[in-house]
Amino acid sequence: MKNVDTVVETVTDFTNGTVDKASKATNEAVGKASKATREIADKMGEKGEQLRTAEQRLLKETTEYVRDNPITSVGIALGVGFLLSKWFNNR
Repeated sequence: MKNVDTVVETVTDFTNGTVDKASKATNEAVGKASKATREIADKMGEKGEQLRTAEQRLLKETTEYVRDNPITSVGIALGVGFLLSKWFNNR
């Protein structure tokens, strides 16, 4: 019986050690993935804010241009509309 107990104890110790190593490796991998995900989310947040700022600036500049140059703006709009209609009708 002592041999069986010794074998069981050895297997149990080996199994516990293996499970502990696997658990530690898994925790490290999850930690690294979590860190990478947070970094990506932060970068996307920064880029999103930059895009919103650029959009607001572009909208403001366009509004000012149209207000300062109404006739030119209407001419540009008509020209672009004409070109788009020709392009889409030829397809």
